[in-house]
Amino acid sequence: MRKRIPVLVAGFVSIAMMAACGKEKTEEYSIEYGTAAVTDISQLDVAAIEVPEEALPGEKDIDNLTVCFVPSHDPAEIIKSTEPLKDLLINELSKEGYNVKSVEITVGSTYESVGEALTAGTVDVGFVPAGTYVMYDEGCDVILTATRDGLSLDSEDPRDWNENKPTARTTEQSTYYRGLVIAGPSEGGRKIAEKVNKGQEILWEDLDALKWSIMDSSSPAGFVYPSLWIQQTFNMHITDVTYAEVSDNYDTAFSRLAAGKIDILVTYADARLDQEEKWTNSYGRTSSIWDETDVIGVTAGIYNDTVCVSKTSPIMSDELKEAITKALINIGNTDEGKEAVSIYNHKGYTRARTEDYDSERAAQKMMMSMN
Repeated sequence: MRKRIPVLVAGFVSIAMMAACGKEKTEEYSIEYGTAAVTDISQLDVAAIEVPEEALPGEKDIDNLTVCFVPSHDPAEIIKSTEPLKDLLINELSKEGYNVKSVEITVGSTYESVGEALTAGTVDVGFVPAGTYVMYDEGCDVILTATRDGLSLDSEDPRDWNENKPTARTTEQSTYYRGLVIAGPSEGGRKIAEKVNKGQEILWEDLDALKWSIMDSSSPAGFVYPSLWIQQTFNMHITDVTYAEVSDNYDTAFSRLAAGKIDILVTYADARLDQEEKWTNSYGRTSSIWDETDVIGVTAGIYNDTVCVSKTSPIMSDELKEAITKALINIGNTDEGKEAVSIYNHKGYTRARTEDYDSERAAQKMMMSMN
């Protein structure tokens, strides 16, 4: 599209002056002058200048903006589902004065490869978990935290979770979730749950006498943050538990908890909502999961996925960083935007601060000390 801009021309003298002054602008945009018949040098005529809309003065051209996602799902599925994000970004960034010619969406081969690409500047924007950001924060800046549906409880006191059952999801958005240490219906599980609910102190010996289910070492709610809770509370590690079996998924963990084969499991805060029907329909229990389980420990907040920008990208600047921040917040507030990132369960985005991830830094420092 081209815009017609009226320009005052004062005869041949004025035309010559304008042409001379316009030389400094030739790299930013080109001007095509129409011809105007001037019979009186003192008479002002109006000539039309046509300027391409996509190259108006003050707009900043970007040939290609690269966006990379971590491979938490099948890469082909990620590429397909996030395709609409390309046009959404182009449109929103145009409102911030950026003429982005194309957006390229890629998926890293590993989580680490996305962090490395951000650090090297070969990727401009990365959608990465908190742990990946912290590992590579020397090479990238966090600008946004993804939001998710919150819960009716957010207390660090396990008794609050037990006195206000069942937990419910809310429409209020949250930037983090918590991990829970949950005791089941076994004799050992009931005994330690009773101790917690009476406000009695739990000793390491109490926990070490129980059978645990944990997840693999990369799981934030199933390993990393429960480990941090154990370290901060008892000065021990989850690897110090005498009996701890690794479950391949949370269904397996909850089925074993229901069968009394384990006493305790570690999981994300809304897991019992996901397991509520299975507890009686699949796992053979006759009473509600809320009646037969109790929380005995609550982890620090586990921050949601981040959006980071490269510190070394040749196109990145403070102005572009702010424009991308505003663009993604606006995109996350639309149905189309939510659908474009639905594969990651992102409900929106809010501004992030690097200090928001200090608990993640502590968790990673703890994990390194265990190696």
